[in-house]
Amino acid sequence: MIYRDYGKTGKKVSTIGFGGMRFGKDEDYAAEVVRRANELGINYFDTAPFYCNDRSEEIFGKAFKNMPGEFYVSTKSMVNKEPDADSVRRRLEKSLKRIGVDKINFFHMWCIMDLEQYKKVMAPGGPYEGALKAKQEGLIEHLVFSTHCKGEDIRTIIEDDVFEGVLLGYNVMNHPYRQEGIKAAMEHNIGVVTMNPLGGGLIPQHKEYFEFIKQWDDETVSQAALRFNAAQEGITVSLAGMGSLEEVEENINTLKHPIAFSEEKLQEIKKKIINDMDSLCTTCSYCTKCPKKIHIPHYLEAYNLMILKDEATMKKHIDWLKQEGRIKEESPSPDECIACGVCEELCTQKLPIIQRLKEIAEA
Repeated sequence: MIYRDYGKTGKKVSTIGFGGMRFGKDEDYAAEVVRRANELGINYFDTAPFYCNDRSEEIFGKAFKNMPGEFYVSTKSMVNKEPDADSVRRRLEKSLKRIGVDKINFFHMWCIMDLEQYKKVMAPGGPYEGALKAKQEGLIEHLVFSTHCKGEDIRTIIEDDVFEGVLLGYNVMNHPYRQEGIKAAMEHNIGVVTMNPLGGGLIPQHKEYFEFIKQWDDETVSQAALRFNAAQEGITVSLAGMGSLEEVEENINTLKHPIAFSEEKLQEIKKKIINDMDSLCTTCSYCTKCPKKIHIPHYLEAYNLMILKDEATMKKHIDWLKQEGRIKEESPSPDECIACGVCEELCTQKLPIIQRLKEIAEA
């Protein structure tokens, strides 16, 4: 395993981190997966309330009772659910109990989507104030933030000098969108953890298309995508969601090749990434509060195929979603969109969802 300095914290963390939102139903097996990852050198474990139907923190708690090596844990508090200092304190105490530790190493102000939300986090009596007090009491070691903002807004937050690290979405498809944030983190020497290296599963689901990111014949597309993140200057940890022992082994085997991309390969990747590649939906499902109950993630998943291939492939995928029952016969269709904007407000990537639903309806 390769270890890197997490900013100015003095901690050495594994360049591959364990993302705790892919566990199955068997919690004993899930705990075994966590311990195996630690045995193979992973020491950074990321969880959050509500992951895996609100079981992720408890699964880590089971695993941590018998870990083979040193480890650090990160968890989170979201301003939409914990809007003030007192509610953050309650959330933290619940997390500590479920995880079974006496302090959280990296505590995130979770899912800051824009600067307006950031202001709510930092308001007097708000979430940050509650977390800072807990840090002063020794219940939190390092205060960090998680964000889906564009790079320029990430820079604005970093330059306020109130956080020791950042967790952000970053992969071969959308990396230009967040690069300014990485640059700001390097300038201020704070830790950078990346999530979604596989584009929410989009990359392995379309591995034929993404073959161009591979640099070695014996690596998978998923390994190449993870290695791409780990190879970028300024990135401390690349999180990978792991739900099985096989996935742990595959992710660890990413390190059998140098964590580097040649300049020639980077130029090849740059040429092959199409102009709207960073607009592929990762189907994170934050947009599911549609008042008309349109299942937007399924339709945007299909729209991805129009970007990657063509309209006919998109139509076939929608037919398949219906055959599989993922889009039910009685479900509202895209042409029922009333353009209220709720989905676009919630979208972590700020995609033009209303226009895309219109295009799908027309197709």
